[in-house]
Amino acid sequence: MLNHPLVVFALALVLLWISAQAGAYVRRRRGAPDEDGQRDLSVVLGASLTLLGLVIGFSFSMAVSRYDQRKNLEEEEANAIGTEYLRASLLPAAQAKTVRSRLATYLAHRISFYTITDEQRLAQINTENAVLQAELWSAVQAAAALQPTPITALSVSGLNDVFNSQGYTQAAWLNRIPAPAWSLLAVIAVFCNFLFGYAARHAERRYKLLLVLPLIVAISFFLISDLDSPRGGVIHVLPQNLMTLSRSISGDGTL
Repeated sequence: MLNHPLVVFALALVLLWISAQAGAYVRRRRGAPDEDGQRDLSVVLGASLTLLGLVIGFSFSMAVSRYDQRKNLEEEEANAIGTEYLRASLLPAAQAKTVRSRLATYLAHRISFYTITDEQRLAQINTENAVLQAELWSAVQAAAALQPTPITALSVSGLNDVFNSQGYTQAAWLNRIPAPAWSLLAVIAVFCNFLFGYAARHAERRYKLLLVLPLIVAISFFLISDLDSPRGGVIHVLPQNLMTLSRSISGDGTL
């Protein structure tokens, strides 16, 4: 569900609106508190809403940091691939041609990783990437065995950076806000909306006002979920650096 921010928005809006309505219903059934009780209720409601705002802000900060991490790692991955593409010229001609050809294909697969949402296709791309990585390593390893020089070692080191950057990217896409944190956030929001409905005066005549807080909180949940979801929603990390690198590789194998 957390991979679909619109679903999170819809469920949050319905759940929180029901909570506010439940609070208003309890007030109608039990009657309004006296003047002292109303003041105490206002204090509790204000403190609860402040806590909800802090938790939402903290969750938003977590989502933004993860989004920024995915963006930065995309840039690092493009730099690693571009550097290795240049260093391939240090290898013998046969191995250099093989490495550059495989890197071009590998680059296209990495771009697809950012743009494709179909899980089956993604699994296929990951399998093909593993095969390409094995072929790249075999080519560089053969060149290193043929010419074990510091210059050849640069290409080996560059290819290692390519593989590491891909692993860091995969890890960042799996680094999400924990489900227990979402659960606690939902519980706090439900209680706050219940208190909001219970504290509302003449709620039966102002029922539209009971939708305001649930709507605001649901929009906040949508934004957090959208930033935290790498493939769902409307905010995505676009592989701009990888696509720029792909366009810069011409047909004759130069940058």
